Amino acid sequence: MNPIVIATNNPNKIREIHAILDGAFEVKGLRDIGCTEELPETTGTIPGNAVQKAQYVFDHYGVDCFAEDTGLEIDALNGEPGVDTAHYAGPERDPIANMDLVLRQLDGRDDRSARFRTVIALIMGGELHLFEGVAEGRIAYERTGQGGFGYDPVFIPEGYDQSFAVLPSIVKQTISHRAKAVEKLKTFLMKR
Repeated sequence: MNPIVIATNNPNKIREIHAILDGAFEVKGLRDIGCTEELPETTGTIPGNAVQKAQYVFDHYGVDCFAEDTGLEIDALNGEPGVDTAHYAGPERDPIANMDLVLRQLDGRDDRSARFRTVIALIMGGELHLFEGVAEGRIAYERTGQGGFGYDPVFIPEGYDQSFAVLPSIVKQTISHRAKAVEKLKTFLMKR
């Protein structure tokens, strides 16, 4: 099995990406390569942050790796939280506070259209490759479900009437923004 390093220590992301890759690659997190520091995310864009994190790991640890950055873009909020998705309600990165803030800001609004956007930056052999995945949907009126992580309890993907947190993980692993980006990454890696 071929190992691949993802520039995160988030166990939820590692588990989800490992499941999408379906055993084609051994997924290692940052701790597996001795990286415990917080990676920079200061570019102000989703693709920029993905590239910045991957480049940091490549430059400081000398390993091929990929990093992803994801943002929730809500039309009625002019694309917010966007690049600030993880810390929308504050630096604590509290998912409940983030979701509650979004729900308050959308209170009384009919337009609840939104999308999750993931960009993966792969640095392999010193070359940069980008892969994007988008999941269109809408924001629910309240949190539902116990599954998933982040904003999953308030995001209802297009074509479904349940949130990502309610849908079985096997469904999310095929329709999510991250799944779409990881599938593109997997296709690229399998050809190498």
